[in-house]
Amino acid sequence: MNKPKKVAILTAGGLAPCLNSAIGSLIERYTEIDPSIEIICYRGGYKGLLLGDYYTVTPEIRAKAGVLQNFGGSIIGNSRVKLTNVKDCVKRGLVQEGQDPQKVAADQLVKDGVDILHTIGGDDTNTAAADLAAFLASNDYGLTVIGLPKTVDNDVFPIKQSLGAWTAAEQGARYFLNVVAENNSNPRMLIVHEVMGRNCGWLTAATAQEYRKLLDRAEWLPELGLSRESYEVHAVFVPEMAVDLAAEAARLREVMDKVDCVNIFVSEGAGVDAIVAEMQAKGQEVPRDAFGHIKLDAVNPGKWFGEQFAQMIGAEKTLIQKSGYFARAAASNVNDMRLIKSCADLAVECAFRRESGVIGHDEDNGNVLRAIEFPRIKGGKPFDIDTAWFTEALAEIGQSKGAKVDVSH
Repeated sequence: MNKPKKVAILTAGGLAPCLNSAIGSLIERYTEIDPSIEIICYRGGYKGLLLGDYYTVTPEIRAKAGVLQNFGGSIIGNSRVKLTNVKDCVKRGLVQEGQDPQKVAADQLVKDGVDILHTIGGDDTNTAAADLAAFLASNDYGLTVIGLPKTVDNDVFPIKQSLGAWTAAEQGARYFLNVVAENNSNPRMLIVHEVMGRNCGWLTAATAQEYRKLLDRAEWLPELGLSRESYEVHAVFVPEMAVDLAAEAARLREVMDKVDCVNIFVSEGAGVDAIVAEMQAKGQEVPRDAFGHIKLDAVNPGKWFGEQFAQMIGAEKTLIQKSGYFARAAASNVNDMRLIKSCADLAVECAFRRESGVIGHDEDNGNVLRAIEFPRIKGGKPFDIDTAWFTEALAEIGQSKGAKVDVSH
């Protein structure tokens, strides 16, 4: 095997409940195999790489790397930097006018003596890693880039399960178990739980599923008004599913009349096309990030759904709650830890083989865990609303599944 001399780790994009765990797992595995291999961690993702700003992983850090499993977030920091967006990099002072950010990054890796770069992030991070890997290869830099797939949306082609998504669903469910009790605070209460998921409804659906498992385990006292019906998920709206607002409003009004409240789970990407059309019709600017994505906190889909339904179902009060920041900053649960450890171990093996790619279970190749070729990695993988557990859940709450819609854009 071709032993690495110096390894660099960076995390990028939004948070997910896997980043610290992945950092710790990589450090531990390299230390187990050969503690003489140097490790650095760039601060703030690609920003730190461009600026040559990094932590050195000392023997003391190696000895306590397991501590990272107990914390959410990323202790080395994230940023949303796209190396091919030259204008944005210049504007943010990360490169000088006339410089190519990819070349700056590549030269910095050479300057720092790095021969293996581990990127931990979602589709944008790994797309940036793919661009950088291609640049390194075409310019004979002799560096290997190995990605780990982080996204709470679980929407990366062709990866079966992204790191951190299971934990995010579990944490979102716990979050709503407290929020739902607000239905006691006002008659005819409408509660909208907005869950992360730009183009993919997997997390919303999985969060509703995990929440309903909590309800399955609860005891109830309907004689005093403590009934599952008032705590139930009454509707789930995801980007992949067409929504008949009038029909759903009629159904949900019946629920409101019966149990005095309605609880809706909605993906942050659901209804975005309609909201953007309204904003543009009013001459309002639609804010976007460095990757060209609409800033969903600005368009506020949860609020929009709340406004659409409130009058139609006769709600006296509407409460919009977002579990995203609560869920995505959690420490990894046991299931994610197992997945992260297996992916990190393989990532280190690939480093010794100088095999680039993104580590994940490849859906196009029998779900085998392997280094998936960078050109095959892309975001926006839709949630299959025909999945059995989701279909069964909708049937149990009395919701029509609706037609599939194209969310590939």
